[in-house]
Amino acid sequence: MKERNLEVIKTSMKVGAVLGGLVFLIFGIVPGFHFGGTGTVMLLSKLTGGPLEFTLFVRAIVVLGILVGIFCLGTLSIVLGSVFGTLSGVLISALTSLRVREEKEQVVRH
Repeated sequence: MKERNLEVIKTSMKVGAVLGGLVFLIFGIVPGFHFGGTGTVMLLSKLTGGPLEFTLFVRAIVVLGILVGIFCLGTLSIVLGSVFGTLSGVLISALTSLRVREEKEQVVRH
């Protein structure tokens, strides 16, 4: 019985991670692009102490910042999806074991 509950939890975790990835693909790429680029430009302007001259070096760093923003938001979406999936699997497992226990008690009574 415990093996079945563990399989339910593992499966729901994987489903949650896939759903988190899909949510990222639908809703997360553009904000990741925006936050990564904006954050990088703000950080570079604070480090240089003034407005930026967009040289090749600055553009390369902004591209890296954009990639980091997309990667971080994607990772966050997948991790949160798997956490919510695991929580739903634990809930399903608990409800199923409660139902099985009630059925066993009814069989014993009769």
